[in-house]
Amino acid sequence: MQDTQLGQLLRDWRKRRRMSQLDLALEADISQRHMSFVENGRSQPSRELVIRLADSLDLSLRNRNALLVAAGFAPANSERSFDDPSLDSAREVVQRILDAHSPFPALAVDRHWHLLAANASVTALMVGIDESLLASPINVLRLSLHPGGLAPRIVNLAEWKHHLLDRLERQMEASGDEVLERLADELRAYPAPASRLPNASGAIAVPMILDSPLGRLSFLSTTTMFGTPVEVTLSEMAIETFFPADRETADRLRAL
Repeated sequence: MQDTQLGQLLRDWRKRRRMSQLDLALEADISQRHMSFVENGRSQPSRELVIRLADSLDLSLRNRNALLVAAGFAPANSERSFDDPSLDSAREVVQRILDAHSPFPALAVDRHWHLLAANASVTALMVGIDESLLASPINVLRLSLHPGGLAPRIVNLAEWKHHLLDRLERQMEASGDEVLERLADELRAYPAPASRLPNASGAIAVPMILDSPLGRLSFLSTTTMFGTPVEVTLSEMAIETFFPADRETADRLRAL
């Protein structure tokens, strides 16, 4: 049962990585015959070999754990909720990073884009959002593209929606996460009228241009991940920081 499950996982990940059985065997430094036996359950791999296969497939800590469990071994990396007391120090570091970015917005999200933490600038921009979208857990992609969220205020909604869905598609391809696939289907169904701005040729990135009580704000975003996490939740957390794309946005936020 475990061997069959392991073989199915290996085949699924080979397909996602566009690797043949021979490709994976060469990467893991084993014969194709041995690789075939592992996939069809005729050979029980060692823990070391499973880890080599995970390395060759460039799996996340979560999927690496799943591969080990399918082979009958204990997970290699722990997983805890972000509000677990053992992650107090990590939460403090994250909040310091977010607060240091003020007066510009910054937030932390989990692998399903649920809000984990934010600075005061994010809170200020969410005024007037439909209360149903602010119920925990808050999904920031839904908050951004839902008609009751920020969508009516986003001047270049069509471009911003395309940008977010493109990011989500790449994340789904890398993770194989069915929750993200359902989220993407939901987001695609939200209306996105044509942009109210002329096409900006030569732009270096897709901005989010937002009409707010402060006036029009234009942001460029960056994503930061922990470089060497050994815990599953922290490995999947992303810090999204928004920088002013023009002087007017910077001045308005500093005034706020």
